[in-house]
Amino acid sequence: MGHQPLHETELKLFVDSVRHYFKATTQQEPQITSAYLATGDVQGHDYNGIVSFSGSYDGHVMVSMPAPLLRELLLLQKETDLSPGNLLDAVGEIANTLAGNARSSLGAGLNIGVPVKLHGSAGIQARVRKHPCVITLRWNHQPALVCIDMERRS
Repeated sequence: MGHQPLHETELKLFVDSVRHYFKATTQQEPQITSAYLATGDVQGHDYNGIVSFSGSYDGHVMVSMPAPLLRELLLLQKETDLSPGNLLDAVGEIANTLAGNARSSLGAGLNIGVPVKLHGSAGIQARVRKHPCVITLRWNHQPALVCIDMERRS
């Protein structure tokens, strides 16, 4: 079984998905500040949601956001519980939404795992393969990061 890196069109799906999520949730599009192949450690933020894929694709997608950004997103959704636990749930939910969007474009052969939620940016290095694609963005002056680390099974 061989593995192939994602095409640009597949990566664009994730960028569009992130854009769409923010626009739908906040009526304000994020600004995509960069998209690159990471070669070293990926510096994430405090709250991380990771969804793993299997089946037609292999790997995972990680959404990484700082607390102030998640608090704003929750407030916009009329959520008043801004505890760390709820912020973690929120980032897991966002990762899940992105994965779900990806599946509708990448095909039903894509199996999506339950989101893993991590607090603190230390857990990221251990999961990252050689060259994940990192998309950095800014929404309402807050930074966020989406790391796409998956390959197509041939």
